Amino acid sequence: MGLTRGTFGFQVTPAGDLVNTPANVVNLRRLWLDRSMIHDDDLGPGDDGDFDHGAWHVACHLVAAGGVRRAADGRILWLELSCDSQTSEYSATVSVRDTGADRTYPLDSAEGRALAQGSTLLGFIEGNSLGHISCRGVVDPKDRFNTWTRQQFDQAVDSPEDGGRVWEHWCTTRDIRPSHSIGSSVLSAYVALTTALGDKFVAAVARGRRGYGHPKQLCAMVRAGLVSGEAATWDIAPEPIPNDVERKLLEARVSDMLEAATHLTWGASPRYYMYARRIDQWSRTDEVRRDLAAFPA
Repeated sequence: MGLTRGTFGFQVTPAGDLVNTPANVVNLRRLWLDRSMIHDDDLGPGDDGDFDHGAWHVACHLVAAGGVRRAADGRILWLELSCDSQTSEYSATVSVRDTGADRTYPLDSAEGRALAQGSTLLGFIEGNSLGHISCRGVVDPKDRFNTWTRQQFDQAVDSPEDGGRVWEHWCTTRDIRPSHSIGSSVLSAYVALTTALGDKFVAAVARGRRGYGHPKQLCAMVRAGLVSGEAATWDIAPEPIPNDVERKLLEARVSDMLEAATHLTWGASPRYYMYARRIDQWSRTDEVRRDLAAFPA
């Protein structure tokens, strides 16, 4: 048995990153369905029934985000949760521009592992809450996600209406019981994605809102062991996504995500890019420290 962390016993590497194991998928489900640490208004806003079998509000933001790595040969890699158009289920993937064509591989495939091997983490990009969803063309029945449907959130890039990957995954995380294949696929894919992007990925995205119960939900994830205290208090400030890059990201297609990632500025340390419209809601490091200190023991 390897190293474990927190009250839920999440399996981690010596560096503190999550390990891609079935046990961690089980732990993640248990955590986001836990109502002892997070309950009532701290679950976040939602309609009646949204939290009967659904994850905490922060989950839709976490699984909608993605990350960028630089391959050993210098090419940009985009890592995200991808939707299978045939099954409507999700998997963790890595995409790369290869001789003029964009190719996407499962992270656990031979091609995916080869791309990831020797690559360098550049940073993370917030999931879009405007624009298109990733699973274009999907037609969910009204009873699948407590009356929410993914297609209602597939909006044009210029639309001011709620849309995009965050709202797409608000739907998918409304039922994460083992009996729900789509919600379960999201959990498995997110563990795999987090394994590839590291401990700071979860913490950075969770810190993107001071509302919706996210601060307490981050504290609960630290206590449970999904996130380390060191990652949660990573001393970083987010970078605003430039307007021209934002339009590409709102398309939510692999080709646009890769193009956007190449136009962002990366440095020696990982960076987190947020949309300018909500960047003022970022949880500063001192605020997170106070949140953790005040969270009930």
